[in-house]
Amino acid sequence: MNDIQYRLPQKRALVTELPGPKSAALTARRRATVAAGVGSSVPVYAADADGGVVVDVDGNSLIDLGSGIAVTSVGASDPAVAEAVREQVGHFTHTCFMVTPYEGYVRVAEELAALTPGDHEKRTVLFNSGAEAVENAIKVARLATGRDAVVAFDHAYHGRTNLTMALTAKSMPYKAHFGPFAPEVYRLPMSYPYRDQDGLTGEQAAQRAISQMEKQIGADSLAAIIIEPIQGEGGFIVPAEGFLPTLVNWARANGVVFIADEVQTGFSRTGAWFACEHEEIVPDIITMAKGMAGGMPLSAITGRAELLDKVHPGGLGGTYGGNPVACAAALAALDSMRKFDLPARAQHIGDTVLPRLRALAAEVEVIGDVRGRGAMLAMEFVKPGTNEPDAELTKAIAAHALAQGVILLTCGTYGNVIRLLPPLVIGDDLLDDALTVIEQIVRSLV
Repeated sequence: MNDIQYRLPQKRALVTELPGPKSAALTARRRATVAAGVGSSVPVYAADADGGVVVDVDGNSLIDLGSGIAVTSVGASDPAVAEAVREQVGHFTHTCFMVTPYEGYVRVAEELAALTPGDHEKRTVLFNSGAEAVENAIKVARLATGRDAVVAFDHAYHGRTNLTMALTAKSMPYKAHFGPFAPEVYRLPMSYPYRDQDGLTGEQAAQRAISQMEKQIGADSLAAIIIEPIQGEGGFIVPAEGFLPTLVNWARANGVVFIADEVQTGFSRTGAWFACEHEEIVPDIITMAKGMAGGMPLSAITGRAELLDKVHPGGLGGTYGGNPVACAAALAALDSMRKFDLPARAQHIGDTVLPRLRALAAEVEVIGDVRGRGAMLAMEFVKPGTNEPDAELTKAIAAHALAQGVILLTCGTYGNVIRLLPPLVIGDDLLDDALTVIEQIVRSLV
């Protein structure tokens, strides 16, 4: 990554205990004004960020292994993104594409048509969040097929709106006490190699789900199957090989829309532009957000023209959807992804990190599984000699890492997964330092 010029020193440096006094003061102000239902993973407040570091208000420089949940893949202040935003703001911040359209929206749609899997004719609609993208993908599938039922999977996470909560598997904190939820959503078993019965292949896991779909729903009633090619919040679960292609083939044979939720996996994160590419599957609709626009709020659905063009004019959209500033940021972020070959960089991160995590797992009994693709990596923690989840140890590891200046995120249905989502522009030295800290912490706690 010698060709990347960083604005901030790329090093871990602590000048106070964490949280420092200024972060502590901000927490006190926050409690007086911000709703308690909004949580934060770490109790430090950002003042600056660049490359692989976040600098807090007390001057501490922390290694960022979260990327704002896979958002700042090109870094949190990529010069090209920052300049594109400044230029666009100088012209106009908003007109509403549904009122007075602008070229940036069209250019983003052209980029997505070229980048997403498949060479069929495509159409795109832009929104603000991943949940909006998922909601609208379901809307399109239901209208296009004339069917109502939607299948999602165990351990899935698709968002916090009413429909996306229905699609999401985990109750607390995402769904508890927020119902009733949108109807006609059915949940089926996921391929989870670490926790599936021994020897269950991807194709067999898919046939298990297909059997339930045919018996409990019926193909003629099913509008869509929606799935994350690698599950995110559910624990970075990589399904067994063959699971996704078998589902795609069944969906295509039965007129069911296959929706790939690539909100977290998309835009170079897994070592390819999209995670679907690893098994060469082509979704009918793909949902995107997070890493798409260098930190600006932008999401999209891109899908087969014959599906999206069935929707009547005015049936899709939103006041802020495809905001011109966010579109400018996305175009610049995509240029940076190409310039620095971030799919290859993500693969390099995976090739660097996975051997070290697997060596650590062989050394200690508490790591039940190491998994992931590219720069979307995870360790699942269990109690020694079992596969019983150990959420307390997982939480402790993240807390100790923060105290030493490394931002780690947890996830998983059982709260027992540490996930690594570094910015794809992180330098090797910084990544090595973070891994050394993690290794030392794990050894010290077991």
